[in-house]
Amino acid sequence: MDSLTTVISFLVAIIILVSVHEFGHFYVARRCGVKVIRFSIGFGKRIFTRKDKYGTEFALSALPLGGYVKMVDEREGEVAEEDKPFSYNSKTVWQRIAIAAAGPLANFLLALLLYWCSHFLQGTTAVSPVIGKVDEGSIAAQARLVSGQEIIAIDGEPTPTRRAVAMYLLNRLGESGSIRFTTKYPESELKYESEATLDNWLRGTEAPDPIKGLGLEFYYPQLPKVIDNVLDGSAAQKAGFEAGDILVQMDDKEIDSWQSWVNYVRERPGKQIEVVVERNGQQLDLLLTPEEIKNAQGEISGRAGVSVKVPTFPEEMIRRHEYGVLDAMTASVKETWKTGVFVLVSMRKLIFGEISTKNLSGPIGIAKVAASHAEHGFWAFIAFLAHLSIVLGVLNLLPIPILDGGHILFCLIEWVKGSPVSDDVQVWGLKMGMIMIFGVMIIAFYNDILRL
Repeated sequence: MDSLTTVISFLVAIIILVSVHEFGHFYVARRCGVKVIRFSIGFGKRIFTRKDKYGTEFALSALPLGGYVKMVDEREGEVAEEDKPFSYNSKTVWQRIAIAAAGPLANFLLALLLYWCSHFLQGTTAVSPVIGKVDEGSIAAQARLVSGQEIIAIDGEPTPTRRAVAMYLLNRLGESGSIRFTTKYPESELKYESEATLDNWLRGTEAPDPIKGLGLEFYYPQLPKVIDNVLDGSAAQKAGFEAGDILVQMDDKEIDSWQSWVNYVRERPGKQIEVVVERNGQQLDLLLTPEEIKNAQGEISGRAGVSVKVPTFPEEMIRRHEYGVLDAMTASVKETWKTGVFVLVSMRKLIFGEISTKNLSGPIGIAKVAASHAEHGFWAFIAFLAHLSIVLGVLNLLPIPILDGGHILFCLIEWVKGSPVSDDVQVWGLKMGMIMIFGVMIIAFYNDILRL
């Protein structure tokens, strides 16, 4: 079922994004008077086709990992005399630029619409970035950050939520130089300014965690030492545990936190543990033998089969924002812009080695992320679609032959020099572009396989 969810989520995401992207090309081409031969979602054998009154074939092909719009173009073969005025190459430079840019622009508009819908209809709810713990000798300690403070800005950029902190820090990956923090205590308006130094911060790290990289943890309410639910047939049920039991001792050791209890059980698969619980004001002795569980790496750990009731954050730490129609649009524009800039900055850092190429993901990685967001609900999947749509738009605008940005680049050169780029140069550029894209795909696939 997990595999099926992953595949379905990936296909839904790809089909939506590709359809919107190719429709952008299709719509503007039609508006510019170009005859469109085929609009296809997917590659390979066509499994469904339909033609409209203009003779354009709409197709769904067997391999739904992309798509294309095929136009009348004299560079690609013989064109009937009556179709020459409607060919792509017969149009002006600016019309061809508009057609090439329409696909990425459609992706940006889709992201804007999705963000707008989620903001306007759902609003946003987040948690304030209050520090829970600072590691000794860390960057956070160097900046004199302390537990209980709220990070309200970094380098002057407001950080009202934990996500805002993480997103800003991701933009500093691989960098050297100073980093400035503005903090305050939640019950006070007095602000504190502090500074630390980054030195090739997390450069080359696979799947970097910027929060841990600073050496801090955010505050989380402590889990109560109370059992909320006992799974049927579990080791805990067999030992006599009940919902509402308060954990007191394990093998004559006091249970000081829920996490220490979980760790103790995990480390003792198949080994008997003497547990003392408090039930209805009385202490009971129970004998628990944790079930042996094997993970994907073949490692064995213990499991009791109980869950804890997750506590809620204090109300003063919750950041809720309801939007009107216009406010939601403004917020969506800002989110789309910030995400696009982040993608560009990340690409630059990949090229200059500030971010490890191990962080590249191919179709398998994207599919797993899509499934994860789908499991978290409809709006989480919508947010993922918006983010991926921006990534697709930015990637296609890169000035690499074979991508939309490459076509725009050739058109701009033609505009400057007054004549088209020679066929030899265009063919050479396309070959180089294919090699670059193919190389990146190999790295991404390789990373996906290693992660499996």
